[in-house]
Amino acid sequence: MKVFKFGGASVKDADGVRNVAKVLENFKDEELMLVVSAMGKTTNALEQVVNAFYNQTEDLTHSLTYVYDFHMKIIEKLFKEPTHPIYNEVAILCNKLNIMTDHKPTKDYDFIYDQLVSVGELLSTKIVAAYLNEVGIETEWLDARRLVKTDSTYRDAQVNWTETVRRIKKAYKPNVLQITQGFIGSDEDSEPTTLGREGSDYSAAILAYALNADEVVIWKDVPGVLNGDPRHFSDTKLLPEISYYEAIELAYYGASVIHPKTIQPLQRKKITLSVKSFLDINKPGTKVFEAADMTLIPPCFILKPNQVLITIAAKDFSFIVEDNLSEIFGLFSDMGIKVNLTQNSAISTSFCVDNAPMRLPKLITELQKKYNVKYNDEGLSLYTIRHYTPETEEQVLEGKKLFLEQKSRHTVQLVLK
Repeated sequence: MKVFKFGGASVKDADGVRNVAKVLENFKDEELMLVVSAMGKTTNALEQVVNAFYNQTEDLTHSLTYVYDFHMKIIEKLFKEPTHPIYNEVAILCNKLNIMTDHKPTKDYDFIYDQLVSVGELLSTKIVAAYLNEVGIETEWLDARRLVKTDSTYRDAQVNWTETVRRIKKAYKPNVLQITQGFIGSDEDSEPTTLGREGSDYSAAILAYALNADEVVIWKDVPGVLNGDPRHFSDTKLLPEISYYEAIELAYYGASVIHPKTIQPLQRKKITLSVKSFLDINKPGTKVFEAADMTLIPPCFILKPNQVLITIAAKDFSFIVEDNLSEIFGLFSDMGIKVNLTQNSAISTSFCVDNAPMRLPKLITELQKKYNVKYNDEGLSLYTIRHYTPETEEQVLEGKKLFLEQKSRHTVQLVLK
């Protein structure tokens, strides 16, 4: 049994949806479950809806219209009959967005985010399921909000594994091609939750864990896991195989091909993860498993742009000690801000974090109540080189200004501008 995950790039338009059907035609005799992300950049578009609604700006109507028009154009190219039920299903889901935003916001940003953004995956899976059935690939649609149960940490929900496994096993039907959503679940009150940005990989791993699958296949628009993003680094190489450990390290530092939480549930049950190209299914791609040959790993480059460097010091110039750091990390956690890098000196600590415009100002305000705070948010990037060499470090540093450097046995991290 295998779990196939198709990301947003694989269903970004009508041709992409048709290609999903072509891919599946090659696996007619396989026992499969499908996980599908929102189409193309729909999540970004829905984030604009969230921001416009939360801030009550004038472009809310335009943002909502864009989401509706985008999906309608896709289904118009997929379904010849304008009376096909999918037209009504898409209209109903988009109308729910209109209803949810037809008043002033009364909940916090993260709750609103999950309510609205989760609609993207519902739209995509409704369309893909309808098309597969239209072309003779019999498919059953499942609602991930009924399968994946979580706590109420909106935008980064934690899975209730016992209840989730029970529900998935109950819903699963052998010999039936079932399709469900990545990225989303629901809490105890059945309110939609999301598993973190790009969380559809994690959803596939959750399903695979619950069903004791043999393999998870993530279908991408790249040939597999590369040792760097070709948009930012030259002469990138395919990694034919990597270990669970190495995959977790790369994902933790920000490699975008695999979601950071994906590996752990797969490793627990020794489920192979394959990353393959939906553009050429015959290419071998990358396999992630326990006993991968680590001698095949070249230096790997990871870039996280849009970073903020925050330096915190006690106002009386006393040492930054354990009690201070515990309080500071607690504030980062409370604000939902992930620390990508930290470095201590005698009287200060520096943190490199993602620029989160909705959260960072609140964090700075809280920190300034007790500490001296300096921060730089102008064009900083965090470069990580896994299995670095002096030559690769020099290559990344060339022409850039260094703000902070940290080295460990296998990894160097550089905050640069």
